[in-house]
Amino acid sequence: MNELLNDATARALTYLDGLDSRSVAPSAEALAGLSELGGPWAEQGARVEDILAKLDRLGSPATMASAGPRYFGFVTGGSLPVALAANWLAGAWDQNAFSTTSSPLGAALETVSLDWLRQIFGFPKDAGGAFVTGATMANFTALAAARHAVLARAGWDVEQDGLFGAPPIMVLVGDEGHAAMLKAVRMLGLGEGRVRRLAVDDQGAILADALPAIDGPTILCLQAGNVNSGAFDPAQALIPPAQQAGAWVHVDGAFGIWAKAAPNRADLAVGYEGADSLAVDAHKWLNVPYDSGITLVREPSYLRAAMSISAAYLPEAGVREPYDYTPECSRRMRGTEIWAALASLGQSGLADLIETCCRHASMLAEGLTAAGFEVLNLVRLNQVMVSFGDDERTDQVIAGLQADGGAWCGGTHWHGKAAMRISFSSHATTDTDVDKTLAAILRIARSNTGL
Repeated sequence: MNELLNDATARALTYLDGLDSRSVAPSAEALAGLSELGGPWAEQGARVEDILAKLDRLGSPATMASAGPRYFGFVTGGSLPVALAANWLAGAWDQNAFSTTSSPLGAALETVSLDWLRQIFGFPKDAGGAFVTGATMANFTALAAARHAVLARAGWDVEQDGLFGAPPIMVLVGDEGHAAMLKAVRMLGLGEGRVRRLAVDDQGAILADALPAIDGPTILCLQAGNVNSGAFDPAQALIPPAQQAGAWVHVDGAFGIWAKAAPNRADLAVGYEGADSLAVDAHKWLNVPYDSGITLVREPSYLRAAMSISAAYLPEAGVREPYDYTPECSRRMRGTEIWAALASLGQSGLADLIETCCRHASMLAEGLTAAGFEVLNLVRLNQVMVSFGDDERTDQVIAGLQADGGAWCGGTHWHGKAAMRISFSSHATTDTDVDKTLAAILRIARSNTGL
């Protein structure tokens, strides 16, 4: 065991040390090598040392270097060293974070982390919380609590009686609502086709006067950080009237809600602390390893009603049992990396991480604008969208940058126009990395556009 784990550690360190000098995207040769992972399943197993060596030889070159400093796709944060180390330790512990009995440590880490997270996002000290795989399941978990609450107010027990014959629920979502939230709506049986989309401004934020008349069970879904522009729905204008009319207000805050942790950006998220529930990723801006998401629900009894289980073998203790708040029963101890990251950063370190990413976004946007290219969004957070002319040229620049390997950015469509989408969310990115990325983009853009 010791020799194998030491070998794995050495290989992991070699991989991490080489991220800055390798292509961000894997080469065609590396991808072709993945075919060697297949073949008939052998009757006799191979030596574990050989298995690890093969996995490293074939797997490491075929990864996307998203743990490195110049990966700007999909709002993917790299892992803080302490969070990665804590993840390794948690893997060795092999705890089932199901309950206080199966893992007293897991339950304790969740309790402490939830206290800190409530403080960051301005939720009450007794708000319910769950640790899940990511924002999709965080949205699902929060919306399950919302479904319970709005139907209970209408005299319907959805956990016992299901949705057949239940009062209809109106779900309100901005026209730029994220696909993951809509996926959660589908999984909960609320029907994406029944969602009412609200008008948005040119940055994708719901218009302050777009709220319709609310009558009956209603869930309003707001977005803190549009996945393209970084824009925030106007919480102060929308949350109070919606709640006064009896609606549940949920926030998809996957990455943007972390602005609350940075004093210079917190004004973007003013008012969101009044929401009934919140979904947020930790593997984005908190920079912990995949997978890690968080749900917070203002009234914990609603979350517990939607998620709790009972069985004869389960203890009846007067403490928070993790299995009463999450969709999963058996699950890994995600609170370990979250606790380690928050403890390591402290309030000032987390604020600096958020602010640095936003500053880097502004640096790149200013450089692109100065070079004559069109930045399509107001860069107030960590997202940058840029057009290099018509759609064909923009797509060519994106493909050229990805093939070049010095940095990686994805594409999107914004208001009917192709754009390069650049997301800053990693602690590993430095000012030098921003300069290198800008130079690579400009070199490729000019070779494709003639500018």
